[in-house]
Amino acid sequence: MSLKKFVMSGIQDVLENKLLQGNRGQQQPQQPQDQGHTMNQGGYYGNQSGGYAPPPPGPDQSAQPYPPSSGMGGYPSQPGGYPPPQQGYQPPPSQYGSGYSAPAAPYQMGQYKPDSMASEMLGTPSVRPVPNFNANQDAETLRKAMKGLGCNNAKVISVLCGRTNWQRQEIAKAFKVMYGKDLIRDLKSELSGDFEDLILALMEPTAVYDAKQLHKAMQGLGTKESVLIEIMTSRTNSQIAEIRNVYQQLYRTSLESDLIGDTSGCFQRLLVSLCAGGRDESNRTDPLRANQDARKLYSAGERRLGTDESCFNAILASNNFNQLRLIFDEYQKVTNHSIEKAIEAEFSGDVKDGLLAVIAVARNRPAYFAKLLYESMKGFGTRDSDLIRLVVTRCEYDMVDIRSAFQAMYKTTLENMIKGDCSGAYKDGLIALVTGNAH
Repeated sequence: MSLKKFVMSGIQDVLENKLLQGNRGQQQPQQPQDQGHTMNQGGYYGNQSGGYAPPPPGPDQSAQPYPPSSGMGGYPSQPGGYPPPQQGYQPPPSQYGSGYSAPAAPYQMGQYKPDSMASEMLGTPSVRPVPNFNANQDAETLRKAMKGLGCNNAKVISVLCGRTNWQRQEIAKAFKVMYGKDLIRDLKSELSGDFEDLILALMEPTAVYDAKQLHKAMQGLGTKESVLIEIMTSRTNSQIAEIRNVYQQLYRTSLESDLIGDTSGCFQRLLVSLCAGGRDESNRTDPLRANQDARKLYSAGERRLGTDESCFNAILASNNFNQLRLIFDEYQKVTNHSIEKAIEAEFSGDVKDGLLAVIAVARNRPAYFAKLLYESMKGFGTRDSDLIRLVVTRCEYDMVDIRSAFQAMYKTTLENMIKGDCSGAYKDGLIALVTGNAH
């Protein structure tokens, strides 16, 4: 072999060896598979070499376009919010009764989650989602109602008192996109008095409204304990959790710390127990345990000198309402009188009112709210802030049931009592919410 051929052969061998090594280097080693699930290559939430990558959308963070594409108008996405409700909640379809199916609503800031109503809390709302809802059209109606001299209050009522809270939030967004103006600010400039207060309450996302009502009740000198009792005893675990979250964001302090700072003693401990949102919300009952708990309550109260209020807190704040009703029945059998009579004898002041409210809600929630509505209007004058809060917060949950209970308890209709105590657009707005939009 000539020298030239020898050199060329050697160079060829070297090049082939390098080529083979390069090909082997490009082959990726097989990733081991973790038993039961696939390993995520590049971090728990994907490739994070360039910074944090958020997790995929969860059940409350729909990846669908927002708002829904059908009939909602063409306004931009509003990410990062709480779910609806009631509206504050778009409740589950079963809440609407009679086969009514609520449209799906996106998760929005300050609203209760779609599953925020426990099965035992379901009722029949007076205000339901409007089919074929068009936010742009409603925004245009409101714009025309407020244009020029004066305001067409009837148009404002027909739109805002005839839509759910979620739909009202969509109208506000459409109004801003279409006219470059803030709907709330325009309403404030056009309306006044109790009617203004009613409409502005309707425009608040529900969890935000509850959080603000609680904060207002604890502001300044003194505390309006009746508001704390009403909200804390009647909301579900999910709703209370949402209130806590919103409260923290609005006021940079926790709801629990404000409750502790503004109340004391047994009443404070009851509110803290309710604020934890740890009630069993199943429908399961246990007759044997109900009898045991009834005897515990008797031993903690009437059977001893002094009262062990922690026992009452633990039982009344943790059991589901079906189980509580069973406990109340067992208490009647054990003592030959009602649990309410025992509370009246063993407690006083705000804690007595709080415990009686828990019992009243457990026994008959619509009757509890019917009584509060009646008390807001009876006698001389009207407690308008209470009346507004009760109507606004219940119209999308169980107002039909409350109206029935009201008539059975007071032999007059809720609408007639409102007509006798209120006037003008304020009266018309309240009646529109109470009678509802189903017709």
